[in-house]
Amino acid sequence: MEDFISTTVNVTANRGNSLINRKMILRILGVLLFMEAMMFLVCAGVSLCYGEKDYIYFIYTTLINVAVGSLLLLLGKGAENRVTRRDGYCIVAFTWLLFTGFGMLPFYISGGIPSVTDAFFETMSGFTTTGATILDDIESLSHGMLFWRSFSQWIGGLGIVFFTIAVLPIFGVGNQVLFSAEATGVTHDKIHPKISIMAKWLWTVYLILTVVETVLLLVGGMDLFDAVCHAFSTTATGGYSTKQDSVAYWNSPFIEYVIAIFMILSGVNFSLYFMCMTGRVKHLFKDEEFRLFLISIGAVTLLITGSLYWHNHYGLEEAFRKSLFQVASVHTSCGFATDDYNLWAPFTWMLLVYAMVAGGCAGSTAGGIKIVRLLVVLRNVKNEFHRLMHPRAVLPVKLNRMAASQRTIATVMTFVLFYFFCIFVCWLLLMCMGVGLEEAFGLSVSSIGNVGPGLGAFGPAFSWSALPDLAKWLLSFMMLIGRLELFGVLLLLTPSFWERR
Repeated sequence: MEDFISTTVNVTANRGNSLINRKMILRILGVLLFMEAMMFLVCAGVSLCYGEKDYIYFIYTTLINVAVGSLLLLLGKGAENRVTRRDGYCIVAFTWLLFTGFGMLPFYISGGIPSVTDAFFETMSGFTTTGATILDDIESLSHGMLFWRSFSQWIGGLGIVFFTIAVLPIFGVGNQVLFSAEATGVTHDKIHPKISIMAKWLWTVYLILTVVETVLLLVGGMDLFDAVCHAFSTTATGGYSTKQDSVAYWNSPFIEYVIAIFMILSGVNFSLYFMCMTGRVKHLFKDEEFRLFLISIGAVTLLITGSLYWHNHYGLEEAFRKSLFQVASVHTSCGFATDDYNLWAPFTWMLLVYAMVAGGCAGSTAGGIKIVRLLVVLRNVKNEFHRLMHPRAVLPVKLNRMAASQRTIATVMTFVLFYFFCIFVCWLLLMCMGVGLEEAFGLSVSSIGNVGPGLGAFGPAFSWSALPDLAKWLLSFMMLIGRLELFGVLLLLTPSFWERR
């Protein structure tokens, strides 16, 4: 259950005294911008299919991406074909920032989102699969722009860099490092010794889930455009909808159940699906994280179902459906909504906050702390109680019958503590900006967990447009560190990371 970060750092003479291979970083970022340019061309094609003039804005952005990407490739010419762990962290963090910075251009240039702050926020929310929006009239956007919102979430779901590893073999030995930099912390065992092969298999699973859900949504009455966009957002656990009323627009129990099921499926470790595809189905039900994930969703759903039935006077089936959908949405950090949970009993809000914090499984597109970390914490706490009675006892923390190392336990405990510390700091700063106590707390938990809806005035029935600009930049940063598991971004802010040797 160890993370995959290599402790080997390769340093060569032609790097001078720096541990960072700047030319290789620029080269990779240049290639990634070309990839984003191709994504813009797809969106331009969607606009043309619907006879919309917005295609020109995607063309403009494509040209800008190609120009900057070519410059970065030129600057990275002659780069040494190696990537160290430090390089990996730089590439991952800068990739998300670059993709967001250039990804906001269609919104801004077209005038669909005329504010730089709002355009950046909307795009960051997309790529980090948060799903929080500043738009109060989503339907006013063109089909191309709506497609770009959902497409950005789908690309960001399994990770931009993860996608790159699967399709670009030029990174060589950097595959391992890039994967480690984006998927830090407790992870499941590798399904294949080569990271590039593993990435391709996981993207295959990702694509299958997307296609199957698209077909089912078509059967449920959505048109092709809406079905594809919602399938993108669901499998990425993003939550961007093509309608202002989100999934509630269709008022269809079938669609709600389909999306709820696929949100849960997208919150499961994708490597387990690969094992099922290769005939190792027993691994799915033996996986302790998977079982706890389903138990958690089931327990919270049943409790809220009872509350909606008795206190809000919903019918039993409707209470279960609304409860399941909202719980699946926040537990997997998707963010779709079919009901305003601000109108539910107050104790249900805390259950939903727990679901936001817990998140999905490691190795999925879900956000939050991740169930496996909670499992480690719970078992470590249990062992501490036993140690009080038996001080000399050797009590390992086991996951799937394997003992976790002390390094893994320490990393998990540090991560969880720092996760709540970041929530507290963001909560405090938002209140200093004039945001209310309840709203600030909900925004902090939602943004770092990449959930989308918050509490109070920023709940599922409202956008985040009323926030001050400074708050939007702060929450954009919280989305980023939440998506990259805190340390991957915050490490770059430490002076020791950049010191020369």
